Amino acid sequence: MVELFRFTFYSILIGFVIDLLIGDPRFLPHPICAIGWLIAKSEKVLRKIFPKTAGGEVCGGTFLVLVVCIVSAGVPFGLLYLCYWLSPYAYLALSSVFCWQILAAHSLKKESCKVYKKLKEKDTEGARKAVSMIVGRDTSVLDADGIACAAVETVAENTSDGVIAPLFYLFLGGAVGGFLYKAVNTMDSMVGYKENDYLYFGKVAARTDDVFNFIPSRLSALFMIAASFLLRYRPRNAVRIYRRDRRKHASPNSAQTESVCAGALGLRLAGDAIYHGVLHKKPFIGEALQEICPFDIVRANRLMYMTAFLALVVFSLIAAIFLFIV
Repeated sequence: MVELFRFTFYSILIGFVIDLLIGDPRFLPHPICAIGWLIAKSEKVLRKIFPKTAGGEVCGGTFLVLVVCIVSAGVPFGLLYLCYWLSPYAYLALSSVFCWQILAAHSLKKESCKVYKKLKEKDTEGARKAVSMIVGRDTSVLDADGIACAAVETVAENTSDGVIAPLFYLFLGGAVGGFLYKAVNTMDSMVGYKENDYLYFGKVAARTDDVFNFIPSRLSALFMIAASFLLRYRPRNAVRIYRRDRRKHASPNSAQTESVCAGALGLRLAGDAIYHGVLHKKPFIGEALQEICPFDIVRANRLMYMTAFLALVVFSLIAAIFLFIV
């Protein structure tokens, strides 16, 4: 058992480094796409089985969460079990690949910097198209400042959802734990809406995501505050805005890192946004101590990476102590 824990620990570190170096090459199939396919197909089947009433849709959404979580965790568990039975080194290799594919720091930086590049070139339409690939809101109404703001917001929020939370569950349950988290997070992004056809069907998925992200989002905020100290951004303002604005979001988790980022960069983020044709009234987060500019996207990414490194160090120390005791 100690050997299994040790190889799992190594695979997380290896996966982190691979993601840091190359991210997610487009020519390689990605397991999260398979999870997305499973969610879409399961939704179609379940909507046919359960009645189109509030209660029926909640039941259908509950079964969706159960099916997707069981399959998404069960398949990697079976593959890893088989590899460990064959050889611990085969387990290490596959687990490293899985951990690499669960993390998204490099991809987040790469996609958000495409927005930065287009804004620097004064290509507003190109920047609008680039930011539409990483945010869920309607971007057609955004000007250059709104595009930069949306990019900074998604880097801030996904520092938790795409980096720290996956890392937290990797250390907690290995690649299986990581895939379980990604399944929950992907379901929330696909069906966890509070309007139209998903008001009831996506309710359980949204609540499950809230539960899974409750601790990681708050840890992410603390790591990000520490990162703002190390980067010499605006650490005192980051703490102040975090304490004031961390609950200014419909989700109990989304404003945790967004408020820290807004304070650290001295920006005003959030505000009203249109999702799927519906206007959502949202309060502002942070204060405009300076006007937002394209380079703030780069600064947000630096904050994201420093936050990730701090989380990796702390989680690794805790894991090392656990291995030493065992």
